[in-house]
This record gives sequence, C-alpha cells and structure tokens, in this order.
Amino acid sequence: MSEFEPLISVEDLQVHFPIRRGLLQRRVAAVRAVDGVSFAIVRGETLGLVGESGCGKSTTGRAILNLTQPTAGRVLFDGVQVSALSGETLRQLRRRMQMIFQDPYSSLNPRMTVGDTIAEPMLVHGLYRGAERRRRVAELLGLVGLAPEFQRRYPHEFSGGQRQRIGIARALAAEPDFIVCDEAIAALDVSVQAQIINLLQDLQQRLALTYLFISHDLSVVRHISDRIAVMYLGRIVELSRGEDIYGRPRHPYTQALLSAVPLPDPVAERSRQQIILRGELSVTDEVGTGCRFAPRCPRADDMCRRVEPQLESMGGHHWVACHHA
Repeated sequence: MSEFEPLISVEDLQVHFPIRRGLLQRRVAAVRAVDGVSFAIVRGETLGLVGESGCGKSTTGRAILNLTQPTAGRVLFDGVQVSALSGETLRQLRRRMQMIFQDPYSSLNPRMTVGDTIAEPMLVHGLYRGAERRRRVAELLGLVGLAPEFQRRYPHEFSGGQRQRIGIARALAAEPDFIVCDEAIAALDVSVQAQIINLLQDLQQRLALTYLFISHDLSVVRHISDRIAVMYLGRIVELSRGEDIYGRPRHPYTQALLSAVPLPDPVAERSRQQIILRGELSVTDEVGTGCRFAPRCPRADDMCRRVEPQLESMGGHHWVACHHA
C-alpha cells in the first residue's frame, strides 16, 4: 500500500446533539457541533485542527474514533468504515486508534499505579503476558522519558508534564497507527509544552505514527503540523499546508486567529493590526443559510448572508470556504 494513501478519510461528517425541553422532552433544536466536515490524513502525517473553543474540534476527534456516534457521514480508517463496526470487530480496530486527552490530572485513574494504567490497554487487547508485559511497560516509560521504576507509583506523585507523558505511554501501549491528540498540551506550562511537542515528533518518526493534533493555539500547531485545518462553527473554513496558512491566509477567520498570535519581533508586533472579532458563537439550528462567519466578518456582504460558501480549491492544495477568498 502506498504511503500517500489516506489512513483516515472523513466524508461529510455530522454530529448533532438534540436540545429537548418540556415534560415530554421534545426536540426543539439541535447543537450542530460538527456539520459537514471532510478531510483526509495521509500515513505518517500530522493534521492540525484549530479553532475557537466550541467550534467542534474535539467532537470531530471523538467521532473519528467512534467515541461519539456520528449523526451522518462516514469515517474510513484504512478503508474500513468505523461507524459500521461493533463488538469484537470494533474493539480490534480500536487498538490501532488511540487518544491523548487534554487534562493529565483527570485522565488517569488515581487508584491505579502507573504500571497498571499503561498495562491496561495490553490487557484489553491481549498483548504480552506476565513478565513480558512488565518489561513492555518499563520500555514504554523509557520511551516517553520516565524512569522504569515509576511504574510502582500513583498519578498524584507526578507533575502535569509527567502525567501527560504517562498518558502518551498509555496511548502507545496498544501499538496504534493513529493518535488523536485532543488539546494534549493545553493544560501544561509553556516550557513543558515544548518538551511534549518534541516528544510527540520524536515518537512519530520512530514509530511511524499518524496524528490529528487538535488545538486552539495556532502558534503551537505551527511547530508540529504538516497541514492545518481551520474550523469554525462545525465547518472547515480553510485547509492547507502550514506554510501557506501562516504565510498567506485566505479566510478572514484564519486572518483574525493569526493576528492574535504574538510576534517575537517587537517592531513587527507594534506595527501590525490585530483583528478583533465581534459577536458570539451560535451552533444551534438557528445558524441560518448564509456563511456562518458573516455576523462577525468585516468583509461580509449580502451574498455572504444568503449563500453558504463551500470549501473550494485555491490551487496548490489550498482550500478555502469564502466568497471573497
């Protein structure tokens, strides 16, 4: 199989959460968390998925792993439709897809030792036994930069950065091909964030991993992603290689996000103009028929308010959903 064939293919993915009211709990509206998302991730690639809180990034990641049931659309993993599987077949496929969670303090069971936490995926999937399993746990701890003797300790004895390394080791225990990093460094100090980013990149090269890296911080995504997808209100509004997103952003929302990223050059920082977005996010059925960004967009016109733009190629693998791109 070619290394350029997609490992993950997402086709018109939709995840809607019903809003119910009254004694009979009738459906009165729906939160359209993900509303027609399509993209592919090639083997060995890192796709960064960025946007404001509430735009549907984490829901997209969970739907890809079938942790959240999609309302419509398809997710193909290595050519197999994930949502069509169940039972033992889904469990076997899940071994190849893992997740690193945002909060290292709540994602680890405080009653389990580090060794038991990392060994649990091996137990579930029937990998290794006895002394071989303990040896593998020690090997994984060393792989993420922790001492093998740490496996006898509990999560409360570690810092946030160390806990996230334990979470990474747990994700690697099932020997996956694909990992969803859901805001994996958001809860960490800035100095620790750089260490975790470097670790993830090193593991990707050594283990031939494929990542979906979810973050609200464009400055972080820049250092790890091959391509970047910008998400707004359940839709992808821009998708391109990292250098194109940062060098020549086409969508007004992407431009606004980048204007909020501090520049290391004080002169350049003082001379640029920051784009301030007005208004609030709304992801219910009242979104309307036009561009979802139109109420907050400084360039919006009558067409933007009437017709929703589709993701179209700008050439050179650069895709934008904007009438004025």
